[in-house]
Amino acid sequence: MSGTNRRRTALLAVVAATAALTLGACSSGASGGGGQTGFITGKGGLDTTTAGHRQDAPEIGGATLDGGKAALADYKGKVVVLNVWGSWCGPCRAEAKGLEEVAQKYQGQGVQFLGINTRDTDPGNAIAFEKNFGITYPSLYDPDGTQILKFPKGSLNPQAIPSTIVVDRDGKLAARSLRALSSEDLENLLKPIVAEKQQ
Repeated sequence: MSGTNRRRTALLAVVAATAALTLGACSSGASGGGGQTGFITGKGGLDTTTAGHRQDAPEIGGATLDGGKAALADYKGKVVVLNVWGSWCGPCRAEAKGLEEVAQKYQGQGVQFLGINTRDTDPGNAIAFEKNFGITYPSLYDPDGTQILKFPKGSLNPQAIPSTIVVDRDGKLAARSLRALSSEDLENLLKPIVAEKQQ
């Protein structure tokens, strides 16, 4: 192989590795946001947007892991917690029981949880994950990330796996975490949005 070909191969490998990390890294410490995007960057990858400055959530929906259908629009008027996860992701395993715990706690308070399972080429792995961790809320099966790519750039979009996004009662992106959440951290993100009145 010539020197030019070796340099080109090395460059392509670096570009591919960077793209893989950016598009689908199983990350527990990513951060994002800032003044230019209209939302407040919090500590440790927790970001929020104040009411009146929020962007519309995209039209998320499709087949679920249990063979049904679900869409974000099905939960109009509710606060929706979207969790992007994969069965192969260690931090996703770490947060799963806490997510279910909070989902159960807020079930009668106008809150709906909806998972987005991604990069699991075999849905059986994702179904086993949900069974193992006792997940009772639905999850969209999104192996190629189609649903994730619907989020507008510069919004509270998922940029890592796991990501958790809170959609307010008006269907707007209100808060986001780009790391695995404890049940306490999730409640801290969720409570102020649950307390808001529908516009």
